[in-house]
Amino acid sequence: MAGEPDWGAVAEKFDLWLPHPAPVGEALIGKLQVELGQRVLDVACGTGEPALTLARRWPELEVEGVDAAEGMVKAAQAKAEREGLSNVRFRTMPAEHLAFADASFHRVICRFGVMLFQDPLQGLKEMHRVLMPGGRVAVAVWGSADSLPSFRWHHEAFRERLPEELLPPLEKVASLSEPGALERLMEQAGFRKVEVESRQVEYRFDSFDYYWNTVEASQVLARRFQALPKSSSNRYATKWPSWRGNILPMAGWWCRTGLWRGVESKAPADRDRERPGHLPLQGLPR
Repeated sequence: MAGEPDWGAVAEKFDLWLPHPAPVGEALIGKLQVELGQRVLDVACGTGEPALTLARRWPELEVEGVDAAEGMVKAAQAKAEREGLSNVRFRTMPAEHLAFADASFHRVICRFGVMLFQDPLQGLKEMHRVLMPGGRVAVAVWGSADSLPSFRWHHEAFRERLPEELLPPLEKVASLSEPGALERLMEQAGFRKVEVESRQVEYRFDSFDYYWNTVEASQVLARRFQALPKSSSNRYATKWPSWRGNILPMAGWWCRTGLWRGVESKAPADRDRERPGHLPLQGLPR
């Protein structure tokens, strides 16, 4: 998709960011309310989270992670193999075309993936299709552009120097932030009992320089830097110090990444029936 990083190419260094959205993954895991022996699907798993956390914490779970970027999947599978995790595996697979049978999973989780799907509605429909009757899904998407200053600043700085198709996809990132937008999309996909809440997340760094080094080392903006005229590259970086005063608290540096919206949903009543080959869930609202 125009404007997005080449996720496969940045996979090797993407884990530099991994600690920062970890609290979001923990919140989603809490909403899942997993039970021993269940099958869990992590859609748009990136380099393996939160699938790996689920697999480590509950060896009795069977966890599948899928992502459209082959490089991300390879990185995730390598981690699982290094750790000897036999209850999780990863596959290259777009959310819009999940190669699983209907009602294959008790739980489905997706952290910051839905708004970046090629077709968010179709991706959610597929997540709904593979969810068992009475199952539960937990999803996180980003909030509005105004609540995402770090995204917005990158977009503004590059806008002066790059064509539209190379700008960071701010509109896409914030596309499900409007009140009711996520709920409507989930319901169109077939989900019921949809509950949405908004939360704040902040990425903390020891200094601005540490933050900027992470941006450069992780290569998430590599395509934009490569497209910049050489005379513009240094001017882009120097624009950031003027913004530091807005977000520099005392001794540390916070990257105010902004609001995220979490959704919890259960399968609708018209799917609440046993299907051949699947055990009925225990302890879930039906």
